[in-house]
Amino acid sequence: MLTERFSPRYLDLDAWPTSEMLAAMYEGQLYAAAAVREALGAITEAVDAAVSALRRGGRIVYVGAGTSGRIGVQDGAELTPTYGWPAERVIFIMAGGLAALVESVEGAEDDEAAGSQAIVDAEIGPNDVVIGLAASGTTPYTVAAIRAASEAGAVTIAIANNPRAPLLEVARHKILVETGPEVIAGSTRMKAGTAQKIVLNLFSTALMVRLGRVYRGLMVHMRVINTKLKRRAERIVQEVVGCTNDEAAYYVEQAAGDVKTAVLIGLGLTPAEAGDLLARHEGNLRAAIQEVAR
Repeated sequence: MLTERFSPRYLDLDAWPTSEMLAAMYEGQLYAAAAVREALGAITEAVDAAVSALRRGGRIVYVGAGTSGRIGVQDGAELTPTYGWPAERVIFIMAGGLAALVESVEGAEDDEAAGSQAIVDAEIGPNDVVIGLAASGTTPYTVAAIRAASEAGAVTIAIANNPRAPLLEVARHKILVETGPEVIAGSTRMKAGTAQKIVLNLFSTALMVRLGRVYRGLMVHMRVINTKLKRRAERIVQEVVGCTNDEAAYYVEQAAGDVKTAVLIGLGLTPAEAGDLLARHEGNLRAAIQEVAR
């Protein structure tokens, strides 16, 4: 596996001055980011397939072990506060359970039966989007889980950093990011982990945009749960409607913190009318505004 190989480039890393060592690590991170470009086509296909399933009420499911599993949890945990994605529609399947987020669970990643059973326990079906991450692409727990999810008819997506990896073979959508040998051999939290995080950033953000939770680059579907986000909501409404800050604050208050409704109130609708209009357009603010403008 390329991710496990020793690179002559870093043979004397521990003897280098700190500045040279950091520069080499930084170069590795840049390489990881550049490597994602080759996977953009595969990411595009995965996004389009996932959007169709999620519009039918499916869930986003992250599967992984160790570093890869933690990267998946980090991505999924942000979907609810940033985009208002329902928390019950995000599932984390982590080898060793969620306790493995902060401590190693010996042998968990080798348990194929546990990976398969986790898919059964989560009642995965055709409307679910199941993302399996493994830098090596060989992790038995993750491979077994994605195989079981594919057999259940789910939209399965594999993200791996080694070509011809078993994980890629059992998923419907195969996202390979060849990051090569690590600066520290086998330490896939470095280049491979960075590439996985970038892929998930692109994938989940594109999902939320396609699902109508972003308008003009703004988080119009976020949950207003604290003072900072209330101020952000007001700025968004002010930007879209073209009103004063005080007016934006009033619209947000009238909409009980719902940014899309607040925008439509600012455009002259009542809260009830705004709600009905958004319902007709499945929450798509752009489509709703276009109808108001007609």
